[in-house]
Amino acid sequence: MEASEVFANVRPFTGLPEVIQEAPAVLAEATAQREIAEVQAAMIIAKRFPRNQAKATDRIMVACQRPTLAEGALYTYARGGTDITGPSIRLAEAIAQQWGNLQFGIRELEQRLGESTVEAYAWDLETNTRQTKTFQVKHIRRTRAKGNYTLEDPRDIYEMVANQGARRLRACILGVIPGDIVEAAVNQCESTLKAKADISPEAVKKMVDVFTPYAVTKEMIEARIQRKIDSITPAQIISLRKVYNSLKDGMSNPGDWFDTTIAPEPEKAKKSKPPKPADEAKGAGGSEPEGVKPEVSTTGTTKAPRGITEEQLEVIRGGITQGRLNEQEIIQRYGVTALDELHQEAANQIIDGMNT
Repeated sequence: MEASEVFANVRPFTGLPEVIQEAPAVLAEATAQREIAEVQAAMIIAKRFPRNQAKATDRIMVACQRPTLAEGALYTYARGGTDITGPSIRLAEAIAQQWGNLQFGIRELEQRLGESTVEAYAWDLETNTRQTKTFQVKHIRRTRAKGNYTLEDPRDIYEMVANQGARRLRACILGVIPGDIVEAAVNQCESTLKAKADISPEAVKKMVDVFTPYAVTKEMIEARIQRKIDSITPAQIISLRKVYNSLKDGMSNPGDWFDTTIAPEPEKAKKSKPPKPADEAKGAGGSEPEGVKPEVSTTGTTKAPRGITEEQLEVIRGGITQGRLNEQEIIQRYGVTALDELHQEAANQIIDGMNT
């Protein structure tokens, strides 16, 4: 017998345990079965504990009586020469929470080639009414200052997807909630705003400040309301809140509401005070007092130290994320301190990422 015939019948791995690899399809099927079981359980609970529409409506009306909700509940935008007012995503979410037995949200289906495929959905588990909207979000931000540029930071991509998805989610929720319930909630929010409209100097100043990230000045607001800001009416405060919500949600641009060609009025010259003696302005050693460091601006002049609150930093972050603010605009409006705090915050995030 030849050697080739002998080795032809030899199986080198005979007797070893067979290695069984789990197919990916098995894991996918198990995941699908689990999701099906969760949906079935949710529908069974919804059928067993159906909503009481009268009580649900009362809960919605009570929620709309909260001033904090009512202030962000409505937005307005211009179309065909008329102003259209509608419920914002915040009001839609509040209605869905109080209506009950609803599933709603946004999920990213796929991310590749510089764009995300996203689905927004709202599902009434009692009536099995479902609204879905699938759309694409390109990872590109368009700004007038920098033009178009691609987003690389995962946080920027997430915020853009969430911002684009919020509009579709609002449409899905309002598609499964009865229209008369939504209309009643909007009317209640209008009544709350009229009853709680604050026209105190502090409230008016706060209203003017929230428009700052959108490059809207006090003079532009006065041109829109056709009066000085000190004599603004409650109805005009409510109208400006709707405009602000529209700008914040990306439904409109500042040019749709304000004359952006109006230049701000120059500040009135302050009365000069007599200079202090040199020995009072300086310390004992002839130098500046300890603990006081003047802030130097990019124009070469000095400004007094200025603190930045967390609310102002949050406004600046939103302006940077949506491309409305650049470095020079931050320095002009908020001072160098704001830019320093933002840079320190970014450095801390980098250090935290290296330590993890």
